[in-house]
Amino acid sequence: MSTRYAALLRGINVGGHRKVPMAELRTLLTELGHGGVATYLQSGNAVFSSASGDEKTLAAELEKAIEARFGFTVTCLVRSAPYLAAVADACPFPAAELEGKQLHVTYFDGPVDAARFAPLDAAAFRPEEFRLGERELYLYAPEGLGRSKLAEALARPALNKGLIGTTRNWNTVVKLVEMTRD
Repeated sequence: MSTRYAALLRGINVGGHRKVPMAELRTLLTELGHGGVATYLQSGNAVFSSASGDEKTLAAELEKAIEARFGFTVTCLVRSAPYLAAVADACPFPAAELEGKQLHVTYFDGPVDAARFAPLDAAAFRPEEFRLGERELYLYAPEGLGRSKLAEALARPALNKGLIGTTRNWNTVVKLVEMTRD
């Protein structure tokens, strides 16, 4: 029995650096023995099927293969189809009423809790807001991520120490849910 997964690659194909062509990523995932491989956009989103049920092992294998093929390290998070659907369903913001560029999800490699973000004066960033899930953070940024002061504050190393995260806009969140459905 295989499970559908999404691989979320962090920090590739940005500004001409750390280039990972999607066709080569699809080939690499196929060479790793995964089926139903597809990619979305150029920003490091891939879906695949695997009999393995261990997201961390799948991510580590992909990271190792990318480094061997491309000569640089890329952090990867792998998330199952049920997890991705649950994150979309649990969105605390009115996603259907917002533009995709206004809503984002940061996926983390481990649990997040309110205490970690308590030093941040969230009210100072209104109308921008964030909410925490179990291993994700939802961000409402009405002017988009590129103009978001809250996103900048949330990315501070002191708040994220010990965590690895990667952010996707709502359009990508929804598309990955669709692509990982059986």
